[in-house]
Amino acid sequence: MQTTASKDILEYNSSQAAEDKSVCEMLAREISRHLPEAENRIWHRHPVWFLEGNPVAGYSKQKAGIRLMFWSGASFEEEGLNVKGEKFKDASVFYNSVDEIDVQDLKRWLKKSRDIQWDYKNIVKRKGVLVRLK
Repeated sequence: MQTTASKDILEYNSSQAAEDKSVCEMLAREISRHLPEAENRIWHRHPVWFLEGNPVAGYSKQKAGIRLMFWSGASFEEEGLNVKGEKFKDASVFYNSVDEIDVQDLKRWLKKSRDIQWDYKNIVKRKGVLVRLK
């Protein structure tokens, strides 16, 4: 069980500007706390948490701020995850300050990321077709 972020994720967070760094550190702490069974590492240059090899949550620095993404988030039916992926089942929210993070929403989304999953791990093998796991 990995209850803290990996060394590479901690380095990623440290490399961000001050406010972004605070957002990243809070997200890493909360994601690790609420998904202690998840493996976490840098994947495609961004912090990502995996359950049984399937990516479920992660974040990245973008122009609009720190983007918190849930790979299966469009299926969560959560208004707060207001940036929807066009091709897959992902949904996101952007943060520019730790004050914008509602910890109760985040906790609920993280629970849903465990309970509602599409199979991203095998998407290449299935030629881009997503199958629901849970």
